[in-house]
Amino acid sequence: MAKEILLEVKNLVTEFRSDGETVKAVDNISFSLSRGETIGIVGESGSGKSATALSIMRLIPNPPGKITGGEIIYHSKSNVPVDIVTLLDKDMRKLRGNEIAMIFQEPMTSLNPVYTCGDQVMEAILLHQKCSKEEAKEKTLALFNEVQLPRPVSIFERYPHQVSGGQKQRVMIAMAMSCNPNILIADEPTTALDVTVQATILDLMRKLQRQHDMGIVFITHDLGVIAELADKVMVMYKGKIVEQGTVLEIFSNPQHPYTKGLLACRPPLNNRLHLLPTVADFMKTDDEGNMIENKESVSDVTQRLVITKEERINSQKKLYVQEPILQVKNIKTYFPIKEGILGKVTDYVPAVDDVSFDVFPGETLGLVGESGCGKTTLGRTILRLIEPTAGQIVFDGKDITNIGFEEMRALRKDIQIIFQDPYSSLNPRITVSQAIMEPMQVHGILGNDIARKRQVLDILHRVNMDKSHFYRYPHEFSGGQRQRICIARALALNPRFIICDESVSALDVSVQAQVLNLLNELKLEFDFTYIFISHDLSVVKFMSDRMVVMKKGKIEEIGDADEIYNNPKRDYTKKLISSIPKGELADIQAAMDKKKAFI
Repeated sequence: MAKEILLEVKNLVTEFRSDGETVKAVDNISFSLSRGETIGIVGESGSGKSATALSIMRLIPNPPGKITGGEIIYHSKSNVPVDIVTLLDKDMRKLRGNEIAMIFQEPMTSLNPVYTCGDQVMEAILLHQKCSKEEAKEKTLALFNEVQLPRPVSIFERYPHQVSGGQKQRVMIAMAMSCNPNILIADEPTTALDVTVQATILDLMRKLQRQHDMGIVFITHDLGVIAELADKVMVMYKGKIVEQGTVLEIFSNPQHPYTKGLLACRPPLNNRLHLLPTVADFMKTDDEGNMIENKESVSDVTQRLVITKEERINSQKKLYVQEPILQVKNIKTYFPIKEGILGKVTDYVPAVDDVSFDVFPGETLGLVGESGCGKTTLGRTILRLIEPTAGQIVFDGKDITNIGFEEMRALRKDIQIIFQDPYSSLNPRITVSQAIMEPMQVHGILGNDIARKRQVLDILHRVNMDKSHFYRYPHEFSGGQRQRICIARALALNPRFIICDESVSALDVSVQAQVLNLLNELKLEFDFTYIFISHDLSVVKFMSDRMVVMKKGKIEEIGDADEIYNNPKRDYTKKLISSIPKGELADIQAAMDKKKAFI
């Protein structure tokens, strides 16, 4: 029996006009969504995924954006089909949040920082439902229980900054579910979350869908996540749908080169590669701009890049006969808990608790674990951006634990860090050239700014940026380009050791693959040593020679990256590995069979 159709998008066109130029963000797309069905929309940033969602919600900012063509037919709870495109604003407000709800990508910017989590969900209930404040509070607490928030009464009273990323996302889901919508649109709801938190959010969305029989539009750049959740997949590229079908069809036999590229970009777990395939390996353009399609399959391209076991053994033999470049000995970093008007210290939180390991020249050591496990604190403690409570840090044979400020600043020329968010780590008021030249000036690299400018242009070229970018500002670049600028800034001092702190976690999988390949190329060219910090075990496994798994400030497991993945010793490591969305055909078929059993 055919399911009731909830949404029909027909020949939708959404345009943005800026500086006299019109861009079709959504270009003549059509699809339908049925009750109980999940449609996955995938593609890179700028492909039109979010613009499609915002068009359905009638949240396109006008100006500069406008829906200029097509229909969005919604079959409402009253069984009256309405065209969202032509609906009056007052009628759209009755639907938005009530019958069609949306979870946005970044919960911290979607939640109001001056209201408690409970008040914000209550507000949505009071707006759309006839009930008292007491009833709204009861419903909110029930929703917090439904989305499996710990201590719902406590979360109700907390402000957004007082809860974790996963908890904020659950609050957003509770708000979206508060009026029992027919359609839930989830725009990149798990992008910046740990794999374990991501897995629980995906499980939660499956459970809520079964309970409420709603349709879900799930937007992401990660095909692995789509494989876990979706029934149908739409692949978008430059505003168009280039391929659509069932999740099994798309994963088992992708037709469009762009889809093949997205599938190939994900770091594989069963093989170790010299470099990751990218979208460009499957679709290139000639001098006239015509696309040249690579007819090879994803597995054929991947197989050409595999590192043999012998190659890896020979590489490791060279690494581990050397003296360590970094020795971390029994490091502890505790944060004080202060209470009272005078800020009296009442206790300490052990962010890093008695951690020891060595890093060898030319090695990439991966640090992996959930948010709050101490990864970032450990990286910043090594750099003395956070002072250690106890222990010893030895770099290149010298104890740097207690050296003075001036000596440490001079040493930072040799030890650099690439932060997670490239936008917040670049000064928006200065150009790219100034951002890269500034540390060179501080450390007296080269004799004058003319020589430094030549060096900056060379470095920009090395990280695949154009010389025309020299005088531009950070806001004029995409996320991937900004991360390349941050890499260029680190390279400018010719360091020996680089700490990469979640440096690709917020990037599209295709851009992520390019940046990871770039980091590995630079490592070979300049003989860098890396500590690579991430919550994504698949990325850490691709990048690392050895891996450190952290939990609650302590080391759970340390050893060869492949060995830890294939034969994890600790339950926590097994949990991390099992939470990775693998996108394998057997898993997709099992998920489809499981869903059919509930229908």
